[in-house]
Amino acid sequence: MDALHELTAIELRDRLSRGELTPTEVTEHFLERIARIDPAVGAFARVTPEAARRRATALEQAGPTSDLLWGLPTADKDLWNRAGVPTGLGSRAFAGEHAFVPDVSDEIVEQLDAVGVVSLGKSATPELGLPAYTEPLTGPPARSPWDTSRGAGGSSGGAAAAVAAGLVPVAPGSDGGGSIRIPAAACGVVGLKPSRGLVPAGSGIESAGGLVVAGPIARTTADAALLLEAMITWLPDGRPAHPYTLRAPSGDSGTYLAAARTGELPGGGSARVAVTTSSAWDDFYDITVSPEALAGLEVGTAALSALGHELTDVSLAPAPEYGDAFRALWMAGASAIPIDDPERLAMLEPLTQWLVGVGRTVPARRLVEALRVLTAFERRLVAQVSAYDAVVTPALAMTPRPLGWFDAEDPERNFEQQCQYTPFTSMLNVAGLPAITVPVSWTEDGLPMGVQLIGRPGGEVTILALAAQLEDRLRWPDRRPPVW
Repeated sequence: MDALHELTAIELRDRLSRGELTPTEVTEHFLERIARIDPAVGAFARVTPEAARRRATALEQAGPTSDLLWGLPTADKDLWNRAGVPTGLGSRAFAGEHAFVPDVSDEIVEQLDAVGVVSLGKSATPELGLPAYTEPLTGPPARSPWDTSRGAGGSSGGAAAAVAAGLVPVAPGSDGGGSIRIPAAACGVVGLKPSRGLVPAGSGIESAGGLVVAGPIARTTADAALLLEAMITWLPDGRPAHPYTLRAPSGDSGTYLAAARTGELPGGGSARVAVTTSSAWDDFYDITVSPEALAGLEVGTAALSALGHELTDVSLAPAPEYGDAFRALWMAGASAIPIDDPERLAMLEPLTQWLVGVGRTVPARRLVEALRVLTAFERRLVAQVSAYDAVVTPALAMTPRPLGWFDAEDPERNFEQQCQYTPFTSMLNVAGLPAITVPVSWTEDGLPMGVQLIGRPGGEVTILALAAQLEDRLRWPDRRPPVW
């Protein structure tokens, strides 16, 4: 039998459901890998082995069920509450005497429990999930398993690193400005940001500006689709799990998974794909796409062309108003953190202090104006994207960044660096569009480079099918990082 971490999540799920493996066997295998490998990777903020063993035992005693992920191990992002487990939020302000141990789990955690997962602990995140890199002062950095001198990206950096290193088969993340897609790209795995409103728990409807949604990270496109299916399961009585769900499958719930397994586009045939290296940040910061990112884009577009798709080079409409408006919204969102005590505020990292401090001075009128500007931008971008079946960009503008590359003392410069590293992601949170990043090539130094496929609103099936076609041609799951 193959080593369990070599199996895809679907293969593991199937063997568990057939009784060929038990949740305890699978749980122990991955706990052993975490103990042995994670010190070099930093994927976990906290491991909960005893709770994981109790959960696995309880599942075994109840016996295999039809739950979509029965017995499959994963990890909770450390921005989410799990009852009885400290929520660290990647911050010194929530550690030690200020530690927070919730009595109630968040909705996304309850949803994953309901489909049968075994949580092995908390995946690492930067402070409050705000930066695009995971190097919190409260613990070790999350590193790319391909080169542990490079960061895993953020804010779901621990989740992506854990998947890439084979510490869990799949992991959920959240994405408010690229926080699933950025670390997935930096770690050479698949990361999907769903359409706003699609995932019942973490739909984006309730977050500031509708930016933050929950989504899957996996090594294969099909595994990502499997986790997406699990996140949007209907309740037993047939009602959607959340009143604001955009769309959830009923009856035959294999829509997304089928597209990811077969690569079949809706209606069959080929796709019209736009290719661009422009972004909403181009008129605000000096954005330069590196040769490595362009080379990755060339690999991805050449593969799409060879697959018979029609490619067209395009430039996005200029958006000089975007930068100021997005910054105002991002800072206003940061201002709502539940800390008012000056001593605790002083425990925050310089970037977070700046975002919170400036955010708390943003007047209501400025926030309303920013939202109006971003709503107009959303409509323009949706119109542009909807003219095609998909739009492809580089996943990142640079190679995965060395640890310590982001300026820790100058928050303004730090924010600029993040936008220069990840110019293609936040605009899709503003527009509520689905997007998936997939690895397509590796540099001479062994660093993963990827592309981002952007879909129309609700266009997950199309981008999953295109990602599956790329995976079948480029075979990225066959590669393993040095820590493997």
